[in-house]
Amino acid sequence: MDQAGDLRRTVELIVRQVGHWQQPRWAASAAGGSVSRADLVHRLVQELANLAADAEMRPRRVVPRLDHDLALPDQLRVVAADLLAATASDAALAQATSAVTATRAAL
Repeated sequence: MDQAGDLRRTVELIVRQVGHWQQPRWAASAAGGSVSRADLVHRLVQELANLAADAEMRPRRVVPRLDHDLALPDQLRVVAADLLAATASDAALAQATSAVTATRAAL
């Protein structure tokens, strides 16, 4: 499978894993215990947004942290779609897929 397909599949896996979570589960500590699961996923959202900005050769922007963590799966889908639409390099897509995989493992 190509890099874009790998990223789509990996994002869908993590969204299926966390899409039904309620607030207490988001607030729990991720593996390693240093940050919440919500913080970890938001960090991933920011990383994918940065890769999309780089691919489009535009400035990086801070992705807002929404009031409800239950929106994180949708936010992840949106930034992943932005990255794919930016026609990022295979290296950037591989980096994104690796970040999604690592985040999923830490949840």
